[in-house]
Amino acid sequence: MRLRERQKRLFKCKFSTLAGAIATSITCSRSYSLSRVTDEQMENMLSGNLDHIKMKYLKALVLLTLVTVSHVNATEQGKHLFILSGQSNMEGLQPEISFTPIVESELGKDNVIVILDADSSQSIRHWYKKWKPKEGNEPKATGDLYDRLLTKVSAEIKGTKVQTVTFVWMQGEQDALEQHGEVYAASLKGLLNQLGNDLGRNDVNFVIGRISDFDLENKQYPHWTLVRKAQVEVAEADPHGAWVDTDDLNDGKDREGKEIKNGLHYSAEGYKTLGKRFAQESIKLIKMNTHQGDEANRALSGLALP
Repeated sequence: MRLRERQKRLFKCKFSTLAGAIATSITCSRSYSLSRVTDEQMENMLSGNLDHIKMKYLKALVLLTLVTVSHVNATEQGKHLFILSGQSNMEGLQPEISFTPIVESELGKDNVIVILDADSSQSIRHWYKKWKPKEGNEPKATGDLYDRLLTKVSAEIKGTKVQTVTFVWMQGEQDALEQHGEVYAASLKGLLNQLGNDLGRNDVNFVIGRISDFDLENKQYPHWTLVRKAQVEVAEADPHGAWVDTDDLNDGKDREGKEIKNGLHYSAEGYKTLGKRFAQESIKLIKMNTHQGDEANRALSGLALP
């Protein structure tokens, strides 16, 4: 019996060396117990039939490694940051009602940060610091609302690891009114680049709320359709971009109970629907743009061991 116990311990040491390359990747938290080798298995080992037993434990170690690494990645990758900004129709959104619950349900309540900062009747030059009109030098870009937004963002994410950033934008009515539609696409692209640079990222997702069908004839807001077109073009040209339709959100009763029809602002139910659409498109972008990483993990977990 003493000889058998010594042989058993010797085999365990040799097998641990064999599996060391894998086991070292998970030495922190768990280990596979080799003490469960049965007498029957021991007889097989001592008689020279070791391949089957070795491979059994090797597969178990690989599986344990993948499970452990997956758990570590899920907890260490960081949180999903959602930055919501724009003018009055973003200001009217109440994310805690229809946006935040959806992203929290999908991504986990503790994994989500939602920041909203908006101001009514403001053109994009209050966010994009290098904004320029098509002709001349006036009006000037200010970037004041962008600075206010980034101050909020910086305070919220201080000391927090961020996995993804999604910028949700509901703005454009003022630029349509001021007739700056011809530079809107370039301005929006510039704003997205500005945000990415300031956050040190090149993977910022963005969802644009296309301004509604309020003035499709451009009677009150001369560049209404130009801005709508620019918003769609920017979103559809970027794999990190998406846009949502708002044409059906400006009919019904507003929050004061007043009946509206094709209004500049949205109905009470319209704002709820807008939040849901923003959340759904945001989640789609996050999933789509992390798809390659998921594919790699699935390929790894599906390794066929002999």
